[in-house]
Amino acid sequence: MKHQSERQLGRLRRKLRIRQFVKGNSERPRLSVFKSAKHLYAQLIDDLAGKTLVSSSTLDKELKSKAKGTLEGAKQVGKLLAQRALKKGIKKVVFDRGGFKYHGQLKALADVAREAGLQF
Repeated sequence: MKHQSERQLGRLRRKLRIRQFVKGNSERPRLSVFKSAKHLYAQLIDDLAGKTLVSSSTLDKELKSKAKGTLEGAKQVGKLLAQRALKKGIKKVVFDRGGFKYHGQLKALADVAREAGLQF
């Protein structure tokens, strides 16, 4: 149990360190990603207003039956998020990995979002 809490504290420290530099606004919102053991969540946040502009996760109605917290699920979440963002007129974003390593699911989500039209 101690090992797990140390890992969580390390991720939180990395997250706070990253957030010192990564800020989102209405023109260029922050693409924040969180992954749990089973699911993946992504949202575009305007930090100045304190509002979530667009969100997507493996628990969405469109993806719930198809997507899990896997590479394929991450690709579907990234594609859905990019489509919703483009509908609202958001093209440029700042990527916030939330203290997680940039590989696997996060990399897949970011790559698909770029292909769908978002600019990082």
